[in-house]
Amino acid sequence: MPWLQVRLAITPEQAETYEDALLSIGAVSVTFMDAEDQPIFEPDLGTTPLWSNTHLLALFEADTDEAALIAHLTLLCGGSLPEHQIEHIEDQDWERSWMDNFQPMRFGQRLWIVPSWHAAPQPDAVNLLLDPGLAFGTGTHPTTALCLEWLDGQPLEGCDLIDFGCGSGILAIAALLLGVPKAVGTDIDPQALEASRDNASRNGIDPARFPVYLPADMPQQPADVVVANILAGPLVSLAPQITSLVKAGGRLALSGILAEQAEEVRAAYATDFTLDPTAEKDGWVRISGVKR
Repeated sequence: MPWLQVRLAITPEQAETYEDALLSIGAVSVTFMDAEDQPIFEPDLGTTPLWSNTHLLALFEADTDEAALIAHLTLLCGGSLPEHQIEHIEDQDWERSWMDNFQPMRFGQRLWIVPSWHAAPQPDAVNLLLDPGLAFGTGTHPTTALCLEWLDGQPLEGCDLIDFGCGSGILAIAALLLGVPKAVGTDIDPQALEASRDNASRNGIDPARFPVYLPADMPQQPADVVVANILAGPLVSLAPQITSLVKAGGRLALSGILAEQAEEVRAAYATDFTLDPTAEKDGWVRISGVKR
């Protein structure tokens, strides 16, 4: 069915008022969007930050009376509305649209990430079948791509690996398919652990080869290879813990880092690692090295 969409240009201070008002007069969904491509970095726990210029989009059933809707919203919010527009949009199969846009992707020389609903372009390649589910990590983001390309270029046979902040499990599963006998995943989000298990099963990975843990439950056993694709702030604050998880002579790859944050992250690891040149992709970087 088609929908009536109301778009409001708001400030963060107006967000709660207008969200509550729109839901109270029958909006079936309310979405916040960045109006000026302004990044938000590492919000504090328990906060939901918004952009300084935000668009609020609310969907109503198509037969909603536009004039009555605006009059009611104005009354509820106690004054004239901010800049706004109303438009009619056609419905579509949103899940199918997303699936159609998620196509197989190649990383390095051997590795392909293949959506679980798509045929592998090269059946004889190393094909990781992926359903991202509720967790981050599809290969489409530059940080994930940087880590996958790094893994594809590493000698992994006979190594054990830790995926610190495993998300969908994509990095650990890629390493397992590329030759790692065992990988351990850890994440603060239980849904990520569920997605990691599901994706491992989809790729025929024995659960014994890929145990996943909440951080408090993870064995503190150092590994030959550690990958951590999280954010710059946690990478810096957790540097002692992450460093302790890498064996002497072991390899480390870090991402989730904006180019302007690279030097701070490098400084946090430079004492313990011989670092490679920073790799960059679309404004994001990967920092890798060998533990002294």
